Amino acid sequence: MGERRLVKALWRCQLLSLAALVLPLTGALVVGALLLLPVGLGSLLLPRAAAALRRRSDRGRTRAVGWSGGTVSPPGPLPRRAREVLGDEGFWRDLRWAWLEPLTGGLLVGVPLCLFWYGVFGALVQPFVWRELGDGNWYGFVLVESIGSALDAALLGLGFMAGGLALAPRVLAGHARWSRRALSVPYEQELNLRIERLTGTRADAHDIQAAELRRIERDLHDGAQARLVALGMTLEKATLLLDSDPEAARALLSEVRAVSERALQDLRELVHGVLPPVLADRGLGDAVRSLALDSFLDVEVEVRLPAGRFPAGVESAAYFAVAELLANAAKHSGAGEVRIALDHDGAVLRVRVADDGRGGADPSRGGGGLLGVRRRLGTFDGTLALDSPPGGPTLATLEIPCASSSPKTSSSSGTV
Repeated sequence: MGERRLVKALWRCQLLSLAALVLPLTGALVVGALLLLPVGLGSLLLPRAAAALRRRSDRGRTRAVGWSGGTVSPPGPLPRRAREVLGDEGFWRDLRWAWLEPLTGGLLVGVPLCLFWYGVFGALVQPFVWRELGDGNWYGFVLVESIGSALDAALLGLGFMAGGLALAPRVLAGHARWSRRALSVPYEQELNLRIERLTGTRADAHDIQAAELRRIERDLHDGAQARLVALGMTLEKATLLLDSDPEAARALLSEVRAVSERALQDLRELVHGVLPPVLADRGLGDAVRSLALDSFLDVEVEVRLPAGRFPAGVESAAYFAVAELLANAAKHSGAGEVRIALDHDGAVLRVRVADDGRGGADPSRGGGGLLGVRRRLGTFDGTLALDSPPGGPTLATLEIPCASSSPKTSSSSGTV
């Protein structure tokens, strides 16, 4: 398990290095749009270039959180007009990151990669080509001029490979710290964004609550209430026939029993839609496991949550958010496997949902379910970060600030 973690960290360093090589192209596109502003063409290009840069910076934020933990305070929504983009502090922060990332983060993750690939050359290539390299063939501090020295170079190469693997997790954590510092908005601005977001989500919360109450009223009126009215009428008719026609009365009473069972089922389904019983009785961890059991996908759930409970609204928001993400993975992404991880660091409830589907999920392109998740989380000052490149995989990270009723922590995981 430890070796797998090291290899995964090295692979992530490789991905970050490749992303750092491509990132200046996006930065150059933005700079080109800025230079074209005086001739008018930049006004058309800048919003699109800034949006492309924001997608890359959002991916950097998601990777920093998903790969190394912690939090990254995202900027506000990107304006759509060139003049407003120029006045947006988040845009300039993204542009500064795009030019600094290759020189800082890229060089940082390049250290274990250089050690590892240099070690691969020494261990797997040098012993077979040392004769063709001629005199003066040094590998590190070893002069390779014989089979014995080639074997020494191979051993040294294995040491370089081990060093690169051992260094990769620490470098990855250092890169995450750099990304959080470069991409997080200042604390004062974060507070202002939270105030604006909470002001907006308050109205959304009222609308959602009103719509939910209308749905409950409609379901009660069309379902359980209608059955109960029919139940009362059937009982009245059975009472009138009880003396004159006992057989008919007995048949009506059997019908009353069937109607009462259907009414009870309607009420149970209604209650399940408002607050699932497993969530109310067992808590968020077991409720998510129940969702996994109901899914036809191969779902792995890892729970590291306090032994106590979170506020009921927070648990409900997280539960229905996970349910929506699982439904999206099953219906739209063609996923076969899903990994769900829940943890709490004392101040923030964090839920990560990763699937191996085709990706391409984007709330801004009319994804009503994802927009609903974002609004539901926003009611509790929570956020949804989505990393879903075309071709996949998809990683959704939910964060909700909250405290638990117990400081004790339990850990469990399994595939269900």
